[in-house]
Amino acid sequence: MSPSTFPAQIILGSLITGGYDVNRNEILPPDDFSLVQKWAESIQKAGLQGILFHNGFSPETCEKHQNQHLQFVHVEPSPVFNPNVYRYFLYLDFLQKNANKISDVFVTDVSDVVLIQNPFSAPEYLSSPAHIFCGDELKTLQNDWMQAHSAHFRTQIADFGQYEIEFAEETLLNCGVIGGQARVMLDFLTHLTALHTTYNQSNPTAYTGDMGAFNYLIRTQFAPKILHGFPVNTVFKAYEESRKDCWFRHK
Repeated sequence: MSPSTFPAQIILGSLITGGYDVNRNEILPPDDFSLVQKWAESIQKAGLQGILFHNGFSPETCEKHQNQHLQFVHVEPSPVFNPNVYRYFLYLDFLQKNANKISDVFVTDVSDVVLIQNPFSAPEYLSSPAHIFCGDELKTLQNDWMQAHSAHFRTQIADFGQYEIEFAEETLLNCGVIGGQARVMLDFLTHLTALHTTYNQSNPTAYTGDMGAFNYLIRTQFAPKILHGFPVNTVFKAYEESRKDCWFRHK
C-alpha cells in the first residue's frame, strides 16, 4: 500500500517512543512490535487498512510486518508536544494531504485498543454521517483524575471552569477511539490542534492534556454530533475479551 493507494476507509494510530510515557510511567522501548501487534492483527482480521505513525521501528521490522492491511509512516517526535497530543497533528496533516482520497477514518490508541468489527459498515455509523463517534468510560467528567488532568487548562481557558460545572455529571468521553467521516474528522482535528497550539504548549503539569482538551472541545463545540459508548466501544478497562457486539475494545 503506497501513499497514492490509500483506501477510502482507514484506521490511524501512532507509537512515538524514546520519551517518558506519563500514562505507563515508563519509557517505551523502540522497535517492539508486540506493543501494537494485537491492534494490527485486529485490523487485518476485519479486512481493513491501518497506518501507523512511528519513530522507532527499524526498516527490518517495518518490512516484516507491512502488508496490504498495515503501512508504517516514519515521523520525528515533536520538541513541543507529548506524543499523546502530537498524534493529532500527525492525523490532521495526513487528512489534509489526502482529503480527496479518504472518506472515513478512525484514530485510536494502539497498545490497548483492538478492532472487533468493521465500524464503517455498521448501521449506526451509516445512519449518522455527520457525527463523531468516540469511546467513553463508566465515570462522569467530575472525577479526581480529570480534575488533576485539566488543571493546566483551568488556568488558561476562560470558560473552562464553567464547562466543568455544566458538564460535571455527563459521561467522561475517551479519546482512545475517535472517528467519523473524513470531512467531519478534519474539522474536529483542526479545532483540537488549534486548542493545543494556543493553550497547551507550555504545560507545567505531569498531565498531557489530551483528555482534558478532547472532552472540553467535543462537549462545548460538537455536542450535537457526539455518539459514544455502545456500539462504539466495550466497557473501558473491563477487558471484555468475549464481546463481539461492539466496534472496538479499549482494554
